Amino acid sequence: MTGRSEPYEWNGRTFLCPPGRQWSISKEGMDRLAELGRLDADKSKASLRWKRYEEEVPGKRIHNVWATQMYEKRKRYVVQTAEKPIQRCILMTSDPGDLVLDPTCGSGTTAYVAEQWGRRWISCDTSRVAIAVARQRLLTAFYDYYELAHPNEGVGGGFRYRSVETVSPKILGYDEQPNQTVLYDQPRSDRSKMRVAGPFTVEAVPAPTVKPLSEEYDKTPPPPIFSLARSGETIRQNDWRDELLKTGVRGKAGQRISFARLEPLPAMRYLHAEGETRSSAEEREDYAAIPDRIVVSFGPDHAPLEQRQVALALEEAQKLVPKPTIIVFAAFQFDPEASKDIDETNWPGIILLKAQMNVDLLTDDLKKKRASNESFWLIGQPDVIVENFDINAVEGEYCVSVHGFDYFNIETGNIESGDSDKIAMWMLDTDYDGRSLFPRQVFFLTDRGAKDLKRLERNLKAEIETNLLKAYVGTRSLPFKAGEHRRAAVKIIDDRGIESLKIIELE
Repeated sequence: MTGRSEPYEWNGRTFLCPPGRQWSISKEGMDRLAELGRLDADKSKASLRWKRYEEEVPGKRIHNVWATQMYEKRKRYVVQTAEKPIQRCILMTSDPGDLVLDPTCGSGTTAYVAEQWGRRWISCDTSRVAIAVARQRLLTAFYDYYELAHPNEGVGGGFRYRSVETVSPKILGYDEQPNQTVLYDQPRSDRSKMRVAGPFTVEAVPAPTVKPLSEEYDKTPPPPIFSLARSGETIRQNDWRDELLKTGVRGKAGQRISFARLEPLPAMRYLHAEGETRSSAEEREDYAAIPDRIVVSFGPDHAPLEQRQVALALEEAQKLVPKPTIIVFAAFQFDPEASKDIDETNWPGIILLKAQMNVDLLTDDLKKKRASNESFWLIGQPDVIVENFDINAVEGEYCVSVHGFDYFNIETGNIESGDSDKIAMWMLDTDYDGRSLFPRQVFFLTDRGAKDLKRLERNLKAEIETNLLKAYVGTRSLPFKAGEHRRAAVKIIDDRGIESLKIIELE
């Protein structure tokens, strides 16, 4: 086009077009830019350029080295990733409502950012320390409340975003309509609301069950006894046994199962230790005889103790002579079906107990620094009753009442009923599928006073519906109908943080 490479006069100066190039718009377009005040010149060089403003340029090219985003300034975990690169990746590759998977979650940065931007998420980690840090981070996080583009569709319909008019010399010079650029990292926020993380659960993946490949495999003779000896024992189980001998098992009201002796159990795969117990009450006149022989089965390091191990451990216990009087299953987590089998097994003359292991036992550095030596805690069995809601209830509705815990009295050797005063919270899954517990109702045991409600309201920066909150306080559930699986599950957490599970069949 004629004139596109000719010199241009502006503001009393003459500007030459660079060799081999031409002006991006015509002389008339340049005049229009000058009229709009959109031309600018470098004082040291005779070069002419167009003036643009930051709000008209919604972004800039990102280099492949993100030097300013390489580390997190406020670390709560040793390998914590900065939020900005995770945010960029999630915004570039997903839409609101999409599912984000983080196989090694660490401090939970991916889940935190995914929650912030309206993505669903699944986070995994083999470290219980990482899971605890991520859980705490999500439970205490606050987010902006983004306006929904289509409220009827929920988060999947996307958010309402800010947009800017993107201009260029051609658009300005020829008075064309500016382009609209949507800023997907700047959703519109409702400043009158504050958002917290949505409901989520922390689940332990059951260990896989391995079965024989054929019936012929079952018919092969068993390996010699010496090849089985100590085959189920690891170095870490040696440490656990030594710790158990030193600290014992903490029970209710300061009671404790103490050991006079605790040794490896030869030729057993699923029973890892046997010994003799002693009690702090032995010096008292009203001391009742304590069972002499106890055997222990430890759960795995990074998976829940599962149903198959319970069954095989009980089979091995039947072969022992003399028979044990107490069998303790000690684990960091219990599979719900395994927990149910331990609680409901009726073996006359033999008591089955569950002991929660302190997660600090998984890391030597934490075990050395902890303030308490409480490494094993007895888990009580929930005392739960299911009944019809009331006489006027809808037909087929149920109600669950939590009466407390049944505890093993170490000094008498009997199972005794307890009350609910030591329960911190409990959760109800009204349609338990036998694999994962999904809390559909969550209850606290102490009603919050006016001061506590005001404090909660201030922390959440939101209005609290007092009547709705009070409905989830107490030992009695809201009415519900039986689901497809015809089973309900109650998980109780006591004031020590120990969890226990009760599975209920709904007739």
